[in-house]
Amino acid sequence: PGMPEMLAPTSQIVGMGLGTKVGLITDGRFSGASRGIAIGHISPEAAEGGPIAFIQDGDMIELDMNNRSIKLEVSDEELERRRAAWPGFEPKIKRGYLARYSAMVTNASQGGVMKI
Repeated sequence: PGMPEMLAPTSQIVGMGLGTKVGLITDGRFSGASRGIAIGHISPEAAEGGPIAFIQDGDMIELDMNNRSIKLEVSDEELERRRAAWPGFEPKIKRGYLARYSAMVTNASQGGVMKI
């Protein structure tokens, strides 16, 4: 979980000359220096079991900028199959303050604040 900075991946995409052909869709964040097709802060996040966790290589994603929509072109049945097979997110840190924070923090769409 968290919102890792995505400048390195977008820089690599643009550096390879693919900035107008390849988009990056992530639950990570962008600093403002990124270029190219970049959509961040997808919510619910992958660690929460949001649909972004179940995207696989070869899946088609429709981006409609005019209507501000993103659609994963996978059937509901297939998405449910992937969800059922998902092992879930296992935090790396299991003790101390960071473990408590990880267990209690809300996602980005809810402000990333701790539930008390």
